[in-house]
Amino acid sequence: MNKEFFPDGTVISNWFYDASIPDIDDFENKYVITDYGVKDDGSIQTEKLQALIDKVSAGGGVIVVPKGVFLTGALFFKQGVDLYIEDGGVLLGSDDISDYPVCDTRIEGQSCKYFSALINVDGVDGFKMWGRGTIDGNGLRSWKAFWLRRQWNPDCTNKDEQRPRLVYISNCTNVLVAQLNLKNSHFWTNHIYKSAYVKYIGCNIFSPRSPVPSPSADGIDIDVCHDVLIKDCNIEVNDDGIVLKGGKGADADKRPENGSNERVIIEDCTYDFCHSCLTCGSESIHNRNVIFRRSKVMDAMNLVWFKLRPDTPQKYEYILVEDIDGKAENFVTALPWTQFFELGDGECAPLSYVDNITVRNCDFECDTYLNIRPDESQYILSNFKFEHLNVKSKKYMLCDECTDIITECDD
Repeated sequence: MNKEFFPDGTVISNWFYDASIPDIDDFENKYVITDYGVKDDGSIQTEKLQALIDKVSAGGGVIVVPKGVFLTGALFFKQGVDLYIEDGGVLLGSDDISDYPVCDTRIEGQSCKYFSALINVDGVDGFKMWGRGTIDGNGLRSWKAFWLRRQWNPDCTNKDEQRPRLVYISNCTNVLVAQLNLKNSHFWTNHIYKSAYVKYIGCNIFSPRSPVPSPSADGIDIDVCHDVLIKDCNIEVNDDGIVLKGGKGADADKRPENGSNERVIIEDCTYDFCHSCLTCGSESIHNRNVIFRRSKVMDAMNLVWFKLRPDTPQKYEYILVEDIDGKAENFVTALPWTQFFELGDGECAPLSYVDNITVRNCDFECDTYLNIRPDESQYILSNFKFEHLNVKSKKYMLCDECTDIITECDD
């Protein structure tokens, strides 16, 4: 195999080329939940499921969800316990927020007290969650409540309507999430924090935009992580598809709970509707060595979106986008992001940077080619390369102030 490289010249390790998925028949210690009193009768099964997880953690094994719909609140997985969901098997999340305990967690760029997710995995090495089944957040009730709250208070934040995420993986290594249907989350669908060597392979990630839009139901939020592979996934969500996060605030780059995302590859994916296929921000301080390639976009607002907060020092660098076909409203977007920002009176806005961005070999249709607004009082855009593009756009919208960010253009 010829060597491939990240945008800064670092060799891509062999780990990124292994997309294998384990065969459930190869596992000896399998625990089918219905053998341990878990029922699909519409009643809440959280206690029985958690008791089984605790039991299996003593010696290790795989929790197996067979065909049926099993209602549950928050579950907390432990070292040595994996999850397999058979085709036709569904873990259905409760729509009662009291079934999700408040705990120390991470949300929207802050470490704080907030509600647990439906699936919680913390401090585990080697966790696997796979199968052809479904994890359904059952978020309709909270979506309706959120939009009603917005009618009453247009300035309400995402956290004001109390709602859980679907999957939260934190402080973990060597994680595999594969082939599952992950849908209808109340809030973010998948959130991985301070984790390394994480793979999402062949998953279907969905949240609706109608008839009731699912607010802030990001597909996958990558938050202070390194070595992440997202491959062969289908993503349709009513917010950003894959988001790089890492912290917010004027001192975000100095706080130990925050940090960078490095060595992330997103490839061979299909996007239906989303706000953006790849987003840097909104709570993010440093993203480096990111590759987004060989993917199809059916319907998106943005292909790539650089969100630039006025209250946070941000650096997005060495990002490669290549071999993407499809259509979106905007091809590349780089704009100030001012939703819920926290710059106080008299505080100076920190300077941010977007540097060494390459977009090449794309066949695309869009309304706006470069949706970019320069503002050197807040951020510096430099070394954008556009190579071998076939882009049909209604508006070019590259203003005179933007021309110096492009070091190479062949489109």
